[in-house]
Amino acid sequence: MNDAGSGERFVEVIAREVEADPSNLALREDFVTLLLEQDRGRAATELDAFEALGGDPARIRLLRARLMAARLRASNPPPPAETALPTASSAPAVRPGGPVPTPADEDRQAGSAAVSASLWDAERPAVTLADVAGLAEVKRHLDTTFLAPLRNPELAAAFGQKPGGSLLMYGPPGCGKTFIARAIAGDLGASFIHVTLADLLSKWIGESEKAVQSVFRNARAAAPCVIFFDEFDALGGRRTSGGGGSQSMRMLVTQLLEELDGVAGANDGVYFLAATNRPWDIDSALRRPGRIDKTVLVLPPDAVAREAIVQGALTGKPADDVDVVAVSAATEGFSGADLSHLATTVLQQAMVESMSSGELVPVTTDAMLAAVGGITPSTTSWFDQVAPVLEYGIDDGTFDQLRAYRVRRGMR
Repeated sequence: MNDAGSGERFVEVIAREVEADPSNLALREDFVTLLLEQDRGRAATELDAFEALGGDPARIRLLRARLMAARLRASNPPPPAETALPTASSAPAVRPGGPVPTPADEDRQAGSAAVSASLWDAERPAVTLADVAGLAEVKRHLDTTFLAPLRNPELAAAFGQKPGGSLLMYGPPGCGKTFIARAIAGDLGASFIHVTLADLLSKWIGESEKAVQSVFRNARAAAPCVIFFDEFDALGGRRTSGGGGSQSMRMLVTQLLEELDGVAGANDGVYFLAATNRPWDIDSALRRPGRIDKTVLVLPPDAVAREAIVQGALTGKPADDVDVVAVSAATEGFSGADLSHLATTVLQQAMVESMSSGELVPVTTDAMLAAVGGITPSTTSWFDQVAPVLEYGIDDGTFDQLRAYRVRRGMR
């Protein structure tokens, strides 16, 4: 049996295991790693699924960077091991006294071509906001401020509104902003391009700006299309913040401003979504009216959403009729990532007990509630960080929802 056939069969074996246990994040991550060299298109799809199911954001960023590197290698394959010596006809033409091309020059050209040609794969999300459990207030705010005009294009056109729009989602980490962005694209029936810092940054001056240009160019070609910029504070940070990389970040923000203003092309049918945990760090020019002037606060999941997350994490696992309502009541303030961590912790404990006793020990409600006490919600530190911003910072209305939430929760 040849190696290629054996490798393909092994991939399908792992694919069946993933299908049988879809919420096993460790297995999904291993599957993505396996696909990076075997099937990059499938790797991108599986990576999106890994992210949608609550995979570790740091691992997702690393895998996206590795996927980009695999695509670059594919677009610029190495020469065969055995090659003939160059002849006069095959050697590159060099003008007398001109620079001799170096491997670094060729590498840069290949990298630039790959960024513009194949990096931005637009997907068609199958999820919609109806698939987002709970979060009724977030959905209502999204509908009234962003989605309603987009769902009624004829009415919007009568009032001089062009198809398109922009929205900034902010809130504690791990609360589902990326999933909501995909759901918005699904609601609009639009393509979806997910952009992270790792996708844009380059060691070559000017390449990051070209990457931003290529994002918008691909989105215009695929319109209607949603562009989603994750961790937007890292990409659109204040240009006055200083630091060693401040000059390159200023250039990146300037390029974003040009693209949002439609300098390089009309943005009809292009929807710009961004997510951040630190909205106070975003350059004020990007928040100017007509650019990213709408915001929505994505808070920790409410009771209904927490029940759905816990239930989903335990589905198909050995569980003894866990009272998800009781677990939800005990996890007020937990993010979606915190709840996934809670379920993983209890499942691991039950697995260890099963191995020790020699018989299956299912997850119980008591075990879930006992584990809650050992987990500090990751959202706590975010609310601590935002408190001085609310008290001493300049607020242009971005934090109105957050102020109302803190009043309801009795926060100072």
